[in-house]
This record gives sequence, C-alpha cells and structure tokens, in this order.
Amino acid sequence: MSLLRSSEIFIIAYFIYVAFVALFLLPSSWPAWTLAVCVALVVVGISRIGSVLRDWTPLAFALVAYREMDLFSVLAHDRHLENIWVSWDRWVLDEIYLRAAIESLGWLMPFYFELCYLLVYSIGAVALTALLLNGRRDQVDRLWLAYLAGTLGAYALFPFFPSDPPRTIFPNSDLPNAITLPRQLNLLIVGGYGIHSSVFPSAHVSSALSAAWGLHATLPQRPWISRCMALYGLSVGVATVYGRYHYTVDAVAGIVLSGVAILVLRTPRRY
Repeated sequence: MSLLRSSEIFIIAYFIYVAFVALFLLPSSWPAWTLAVCVALVVVGISRIGSVLRDWTPLAFALVAYREMDLFSVLAHDRHLENIWVSWDRWVLDEIYLRAAIESLGWLMPFYFELCYLLVYSIGAVALTALLLNGRRDQVDRLWLAYLAGTLGAYALFPFFPSDPPRTIFPNSDLPNAITLPRQLNLLIVGGYGIHSSVFPSAHVSSALSAAWGLHATLPQRPWISRCMALYGLSVGVATVYGRYHYTVDAVAGIVLSGVAILVLRTPRRY
C-alpha cells in the first residue's frame, strides 16, 4: 500500500473529528461515523492507485465535508449572534460607505464582486491546475494540505456557531441595489444547494486565501500567481458582505483562519 499523504491523513482525521462532535451535539451520530469509515476506506483505496486521479480526489472530499455540515442544521438557531453581527455590518456598509463605494460605478464593481463569489467553487481546481501546468506535481500534497486546512478548518467550527446568512434573516434590509447576472446565479446556487448549519467563519474566504498561501509555498518561482489568488480571496471577502451572503465577522474570521494553512505547511512532507 502506498504511504498516505499528509493531506489524505488530514482528510481522514477531519471526518473522524466531525463524528466525535456529532456524538456530543446530535441526537444520532451514526451517519457521521458511517461517513468517516467510508471516507477512510476510500482514501486508503485511492492511495493504492497512485495515479493522477489521486491528485484530484481531495476536491470531492471537500464537497462531501461541506454537505455533511448539514447534519448540524438541527441545532438551535436563536439569532442572538446574527443580531449582533448585523449591527457591525450596517456600520461597514453604511457608515463607512462600502455599499456606496462599490455601486459608485454602476453595475461594474457589483458584477466583479458577485463574479468573484460565484467562481469560489473552482478555487481548488484552479490552484491544482496552476501547479500542474508549472510542472510541480511533486508539490500537490502540500498544496492540498494548505487548501484543506483553511476549508475544512472553517467547516470544523460550524457546529459551534449555529447561524443563518443575513440575506435570509434580514431579507428586506441592507441588500445590494445592483442586480447582476452573477448575483442571480449566486442566489440560485445558495438557495438550492447551500447548507443551513452556520455561516461562521466564511469558508469561501478561508479557502481562497489558503489556496493563495499554498501556491506561495509550492510555486515560489511564480509569485504573481499566489498574489493574484490572495487579491481574489480578499475580493471574495468583500463580496460576501456586500452580497449579504455573510456577515463582516465571518469574512474577518475566514481571513484569520486561513493562517492555519501557513502553520500546516510547516509539517513534514509525506507522499
């Protein structure tokens, strides 16, 4: 059997962690434990293949991890967090004129920020493609370790902060004045495929910035790639607040949480 990569060990450890959390927070934890066992078996099985498929499978596990968080939607949402957070948002949007600044050029910047939010689902694939196109397949494990640390790290906190997005709790307040095609697509996606357990911290922001730190570590000879990803990640942070997909505190927490990726990049490499 091929030696498990650090990112693969991280994936298994994450699903086991969620199973333990479910044991204490949910009426029944067997779905989480069943999933953890299945993920472990699949990861080990894929590690025996040792092919290009193995390089791409973390994307699938990240999606499974996201969907699993819906198990925690049954936890009580008493809205006390959201009522505090929205007051901070209104200061950002109105008192320091974030919304007015974004809409000062008409549809252009709203289109850009909503497009950034829409494209966030492709971050992992884009980062891996950049790595492979630059001939650094030997760095795939490190890139995934960084990306998963930020992404799954955000999911790991969801059960402890039951909350709903501002667009649903305050549906007639603080909304963008510009309705663009990317916004319509975003609303369609989050409305039909989003989970309902938590919005804190923003995994959109943490995953984008974690990918940036991963690219910085694995493609030091192409610093412009990681810088562009970091700029993109910050744009996603603005988009989450402007579009009312997240609260400001969610975006800030996502930025801070992405620092975990920097820490895990210091761990010994495995193949």
